[in-house]
Amino acid sequence: MKHAIVCSSLLLAAAQGFAADFNVRDYGGKGDGTTKNTAAIQRAIDAAAAAKEPGTVVFPAGTYLTGAVFVKSGVTLRIDKGVTLLGSRDIADYPLLPTRIAGIEMTWPAALVNVYRQKHAAITGAGTIDGDGKVFWDAYWALRKAYTPRGLRWASDYDARRPRLVQVFDSSDVKVGGGLLLRRSGFWTVHLCYASDVAVDGVTIDNNEEGHGPSTDGIDIDSSRRVLVANADIAVNDDAIVLKAGRDADGLRVNRPTEDVVIRDIRVRFSKGGIVFGSETSGGFRNIEAYNLHFDAKTPVGILFKSTRTRGGWGENLRLHDITMDGTPVVLRINMNWNPNYNATTIPADVKDVPDYWRVMTTPVPREKGIAHFHDVKLWNIKATGAKSAFEVAGFAEAPLQRFTFDGIDIEAQSGGYLRDARDWRFTNTTLRVPSAAPVAVGEDSSVTGLPSGTFVVRPL
Repeated sequence: MKHAIVCSSLLLAAAQGFAADFNVRDYGGKGDGTTKNTAAIQRAIDAAAAAKEPGTVVFPAGTYLTGAVFVKSGVTLRIDKGVTLLGSRDIADYPLLPTRIAGIEMTWPAALVNVYRQKHAAITGAGTIDGDGKVFWDAYWALRKAYTPRGLRWASDYDARRPRLVQVFDSSDVKVGGGLLLRRSGFWTVHLCYASDVAVDGVTIDNNEEGHGPSTDGIDIDSSRRVLVANADIAVNDDAIVLKAGRDADGLRVNRPTEDVVIRDIRVRFSKGGIVFGSETSGGFRNIEAYNLHFDAKTPVGILFKSTRTRGGWGENLRLHDITMDGTPVVLRINMNWNPNYNATTIPADVKDVPDYWRVMTTPVPREKGIAHFHDVKLWNIKATGAKSAFEVAGFAEAPLQRFTFDGIDIEAQSGGYLRDARDWRFTNTTLRVPSAAPVAVGEDSSVTGLPSGTFVVRPL
């Protein structure tokens, strides 16, 4: 009788032209924290997608243990307050799918919640998605410990397969947020890849409660376009808001930029970088605006650009403004030769069964294609107090960092830092409060105007 009542209500809603709610309980779901609900949740999603008017999947209060689930076109997965989706600790519960990981196209475990090649979908609510990721973090550290002495540090992130928390892949018109708490991700927390017209609006990300979760980025925007990221509170063990566009030969082959992105109203409490471009820069970045950002002392670098000699790519029309930093050690860092150990991809001679993606990663990139070019970047209304260094900037002589403009800059730091390979940089309305013994060291290779008198000195490289 209960089943008949449910079916009747769904038919009535469809006949009236209203999207119906599809309760996971009616498809066998149990929010007891121990029953595995993967199949029940997917049945509810599939039913909602098949309805005449695709509907909303809902949950009674409780904790729902689950492996990977896939939100379909037209469906809203609503996780209300009092509801937790708890990720399985068994990697077999995350099926292998074609995707991109850290700039390389390869097969990788699905995320806990996926929008995979769909349209018009949403993941929303004031509940929790909990990856319970420590088992995957521990496996990564064990593999890395074994790999590093063999010269395979670069392969660790690719061979230690870990589920992301939320993946939006090759999809459009997708919304994520509405008050969600995202925590303990096994790998990146929110990954938008080859996506368009996506809004991540209203999320709290917390990967710090239990241990040190490696590579638990906050939100990765990867070769995607027309993206909004807004109203986020982030504490992670890697970069907080990250723009990516492919790695090395594979990224240059794909050649898809990240473009037309707005990032606003973000609080970063703990991370390795507040807003970050790279290190996967191969496809390039254009038309990115970020504002109303606040970084705390537990974020070592507020604004970070990073690439390397084999990445290639470019960045243009990037606008960063109205940013405050309280105790953030480095205000602006640009490193075009970032982390050489991680990027030194050489297959040891004693390895016999070489994965295909290792061969892809070790494909040589000519130097003229491997140097990233960043130009026409505007930064204004940046206020930083308690910093250790204002600037740590280094490009390449053959690809100087061109036409960066700064206005309304107010930085208090223990050192001005350095600017190298910086061409046509202009400062207006700038206050640098640094010791007279530690001014900004401007390399003779650079051309910089407008820094306050007495706060810089030109030095040879």
